Amino acid sequence: MTRRFPLESLATPPLPRLVPEGVFDAFAWCASERLAWGRAPDRAFDRERAITSANPPEMVFVFRESDAAPYLPRELAALHAPGMGFVGEMALAPWAIDDATDALYEHRAPPADCLWLVAQSLASLFWGLHDWAHFHNHGPFERRAWTELQCDVSALAWLEVNRAAIGIDEAAWERARREVVGVAEARFEEESEKGETFDASLLDADRVHAIVARLAR
Repeated sequence: MTRRFPLESLATPPLPRLVPEGVFDAFAWCASERLAWGRAPDRAFDRERAITSANPPEMVFVFRESDAAPYLPRELAALHAPGMGFVGEMALAPWAIDDATDALYEHRAPPADCLWLVAQSLASLFWGLHDWAHFHNHGPFERRAWTELQCDVSALAWLEVNRAAIGIDEAAWERARREVVGVAEARFEEESEKGETFDASLLDADRVHAIVARLAR
């Protein structure tokens, strides 16, 4: 593992299934526990970048060892996190999140044994945590909006659990939550012809905080 980044160990306790039965074909096949997260110490962590459906810049999952998970597509980390000190380190190809979700499950490879995350903004950290939830809960993507919603709630809960380590206040978390609601609602609008209806209550602040309180017990 590269040592250029001081790594935070973020708590990622598993959430209960919140979406309908059958959305996942292997929910919690691997219990999520922690995610190693790095950010460049000589650059400001961006708390203002809006969370949108677009892939955020400067977010990449770096392989812990050069020969880890050889079945996963990889590219140079420096291509996707430029100016952050990467030289020859390899990272999961950003276009291969779905491929990795399938392959990690097929090989029963715990994600934490293979990957750590670099993310330089709150938006990129949210999406990194969202993808971390995907890696631990395999879904066939037959009901995409619901699959993504479970991962949205997981990422928001994990942001709240780790607010002190990340360095964000409640106002920053709430702004992120509102932006995530907009992204989730748009997904359900795209799938409305399939009869999918957005349950916005799953992303209510009070409900997410209640989940976090149960995780802490």
